[in-house]
Amino acid sequence: MIFQNKFWGYEIDIPENWIHKNFQDIDGFALDPKAFHPDYEGKRLGQLLIRGEWNSKNRTLEDLWGQHFTKLSIMLGAKQIGSAPWQMGGATGFEVEILLPKRDKKRLWVGILQHGRVILHFMVMHWKENRANFEPQATNTISSLHFTKNVSEITTNHFGLPIPPNYSPVNPVEFIEDIKNPDDWLAYQGDRSVGALQSFYTREVPNYEWEILAYTPFPGPSQLNFSRLQLQKNDATVTLGLMPAKDENLTSRIAMKYQEEKQ
Repeated sequence: MIFQNKFWGYEIDIPENWIHKNFQDIDGFALDPKAFHPDYEGKRLGQLLIRGEWNSKNRTLEDLWGQHFTKLSIMLGAKQIGSAPWQMGGATGFEVEILLPKRDKKRLWVGILQHGRVILHFMVMHWKENRANFEPQATNTISSLHFTKNVSEITTNHFGLPIPPNYSPVNPVEFIEDIKNPDDWLAYQGDRSVGALQSFYTREVPNYEWEILAYTPFPGPSQLNFSRLQLQKNDATVTLGLMPAKDENLTSRIAMKYQEEKQ
């Protein structure tokens, strides 16, 4: 069964009996939905987690991996052992099996892959006694990973721009001041990070024949508190703003301003 993440632009082939659950920028896969609960100790414990991250500051992979690996080792009380280079689906990174304390009967493997500015963090955890059953399925699933240049089943608005899944229209005047011509604006809100939106739009807008004239990442070196893309298609231009939201019930907003050069 093919799973496609439309924000981070990857696909994997998961077993038919696995279930999927989304935790914002994390995709979880397991035999039993109870396995996602931190206190679950049942026999069907076994999960694969994939977390997307946007490398807006172009940090080195070694830096990102070192920070992630150190935090995880300290949190779990695990021994830090040497990691190995890893390549998968056209991406490069590192992988390691973390040695948990002897009293812990779980096995833990983590990895990181970089594909352009997209960073994927992987974690596989299961009972040691279930290794023969769960590990081959997890290995086959991860080995099927590949990145796609465009994703399926995406809707567009009347500007001709793609809209990410589960983003709902809102009135732009609710969060943008001094809008003089509301008809030139469209806005949306949803529950993904600004990093996920940057991944989506920098990959997808060229597929709809828009050219990216300028891109300001967030967070980044500029003073802007949001990400901005300047787009052009024939005589039309769109300023696309991707911004974190202050509302606790959502995590990001999209604002689009359309202009067309008059002949």
